[in-house]
Amino acid sequence: MLTREVVQRDLTGNQPAGRLWYSHPATRWFEALPVGNGNIGGMVYSGADAERVRLSAATAWSGAPGDSDVSSTALKYLPQIRRLLLSGEYAEAQALADQHLPGRPSSFGTNVPLPELVVEHRGDGEVSGYERSLELDEAIVRSRFVKRGVSFEREVFATNVAGVLVAQTRSSAPVEHTVGFSEDAIPAEVTTDGETLVLRGHAYESLHSNGKVGSTVEIHAKVLTDGSIEAGEDRLTVNGATTVTVIVAVGTDWRGADPAAQARALLADLPEYDVLKQQHRDDHAGLMGRVGLELGASDGAVRELPTDERRALFAKGGDDPELVALYFQYGRYLTIAGSRADSPLPLALQGLWNDGRASGGPWTNDFHLDINTQQNYWAAEITNLGECHQPLFGLIDGLRASGSKTAAEMYGAPGWVSHTVSNAWSYTAPGWGLGWGLHVTSGIWISLQLWEHFEYHRDLGFLADRAYPVLKDAAQFFLAYLTEDPDTGYLLSGPSDSPENWYLTPDGEKCSISLGNTTDRVLIEALFRVCTEASELLGVDDDFRAQLEAARAKLPPFRIGKHGQLQEWLHDFDEAEPNHRHTSHLIALYPERQITPRTTPELARAAEVIIERRQGADGWEQTEWVEANLIAFYARLQKGDLAVQHIRQLIADASEDNLLSYSVAGIAGVDENIYAFDGNSGGTGAMAELFVQSTGTEIELLPALPAAWPTGSITGLRARGGYTVDLTWADGQFVSADLTAAATSTPQKVRVGDELIDLDLGPGETARIEARR
Repeated sequence: MLTREVVQRDLTGNQPAGRLWYSHPATRWFEALPVGNGNIGGMVYSGADAERVRLSAATAWSGAPGDSDVSSTALKYLPQIRRLLLSGEYAEAQALADQHLPGRPSSFGTNVPLPELVVEHRGDGEVSGYERSLELDEAIVRSRFVKRGVSFEREVFATNVAGVLVAQTRSSAPVEHTVGFSEDAIPAEVTTDGETLVLRGHAYESLHSNGKVGSTVEIHAKVLTDGSIEAGEDRLTVNGATTVTVIVAVGTDWRGADPAAQARALLADLPEYDVLKQQHRDDHAGLMGRVGLELGASDGAVRELPTDERRALFAKGGDDPELVALYFQYGRYLTIAGSRADSPLPLALQGLWNDGRASGGPWTNDFHLDINTQQNYWAAEITNLGECHQPLFGLIDGLRASGSKTAAEMYGAPGWVSHTVSNAWSYTAPGWGLGWGLHVTSGIWISLQLWEHFEYHRDLGFLADRAYPVLKDAAQFFLAYLTEDPDTGYLLSGPSDSPENWYLTPDGEKCSISLGNTTDRVLIEALFRVCTEASELLGVDDDFRAQLEAARAKLPPFRIGKHGQLQEWLHDFDEAEPNHRHTSHLIALYPERQITPRTTPELARAAEVIIERRQGADGWEQTEWVEANLIAFYARLQKGDLAVQHIRQLIADASEDNLLSYSVAGIAGVDENIYAFDGNSGGTGAMAELFVQSTGTEIELLPALPAAWPTGSITGLRARGGYTVDLTWADGQFVSADLTAAATSTPQKVRVGDELIDLDLGPGETARIEARR
């Protein structure tokens, strides 16, 4: 039995977020530690001879806006391709689509890595007592060691308050330093201006653009010291110093800004170092400290080990619940560091950081809209970082504007549309290949993030001003775009891909283009549903709402195929690649709730069959974002023990020594591990679903608690409807929860197992729900 009473929420119970620490310097990117302020990123190496910080910036992009990205023949051939698909001539439709539908970007571009800041102190000598760490609660990378009898202490952080990156070195005796930039990133020249180094360059590259277009970049590194500064041609030498502080500002001309003026303004009128650091700590803690997670104590000997050694033991099957909790909090840390309310662009494929491998390989470090950019924000709402979601909404606004031109030129339709990939210039045309490039419902998928933000905050002003106009325009496109199947009367999307999978036709041909694939059906149903609800809440567009309801009723139903699987396509095609990593149609399970074990048990089992068949196929393409996906799927299937297996695999097999997730070599045409942000953020968001799930009318507590964590607590999670949730459990059973209503909230039912209790609170009120013993 459950009991409920109104109480005062305790705001002091959050557990520390933890720290990553190491007993040796970083020698490679996957050992360095990340800092960021939502615009500037840094990977900190902390060598014993030099502090190296690989820089990056959100707006350091090659490429340029395109005015001829859409195929000029697409609109003409669309009806013919649809007719071929309706008549079952799939290979012919594929060939015609391949000729006329892919995008033709002239200079798509990519986010590019920036040079390293190098602060070197001269002289060889034996090093002792070395340690480096990243404190998640403070967002500061620290290192310390003794060399030649001189003690060194360093701190590196990137402050959102001041908009700069700061690196300070302190020594117990005067030491000579040199400050400079590496020369292995973008075309640039370095000069000195008094105590400031100035790098002027261009984000040019020739793999994903023409090598002649991209952002102009200026990096200013100002040196403050108690020693003397000698300016060289391209570096600064600091003599007789016990303290050297380097403050880095980055400016670009993205959207017409003056990069030099940007950088100079950031360096003007900064407070002294201790004030700058305290402002940064307070600002970061205001976000980071909202959520605490306690999953049980790790063995004392394991707890004292460096993070890389702990991860290695965990990979061998060791038990380390505190490492799992650290990984969860790390996803939140990276979300805060990479995406703030004032960030110019949202998290790209590699977040705010850039290892040069995605931008220098067959991928681009861009915005992948067929799951990766969505996963980048899975941790935002549920783990109480709603502000960090804001930059994504700016990207969506850009897609809406550019996508209206694509909708008209390619489809002859109103509203707006986007496809699989986008960039800093709001690219919305299809990708340049079939099988992956024609994800026509990507704009819906990414725009549902606006609806999710509304669901968690219930801000009608946000719904009216930001969310509904975007969603309504998308719905207008799809009302015009859908094709009626003359045999069934169903409204079908297409021609489009089910990202990024292929099927075998009855004749054995390998094809991707289809009508009415399940991914499209899920997303269009969601779009029409939320637009209908939004128009009701806002009291607008009665006639439009009626159109949506009529069209929604004619969407094809889910179907279960011959293997007991949820069909990915309208027809029961076999997969051309049974081991493929993408299970796009399972978005019906997560993040959507069109399939649940409680309401649609047969479909839930069919979804699980998809997972089992994919993992059981030879050569299953396991990688970081897939593991995050599977954690979320099993959380929604209420199978926490299976979810824990994939948490282990995400940490042990798809994350590195610095706990950053990666896409494994051999997947998607790459020959080396490539950092990808989505495993960290997606994993954190998916893990949160083990503790709290919500629909907007019901909040379920501990829906999928794993046996591996029999006793624990979590504080500060958010639930749809406008609630904050703190909860505890013991011996595998729910103990209590405090649910606090925000300024705007809606009545809920709270579920624990099969029991329900009503919840209707005023602003700021807290209800405690307890299990009656």
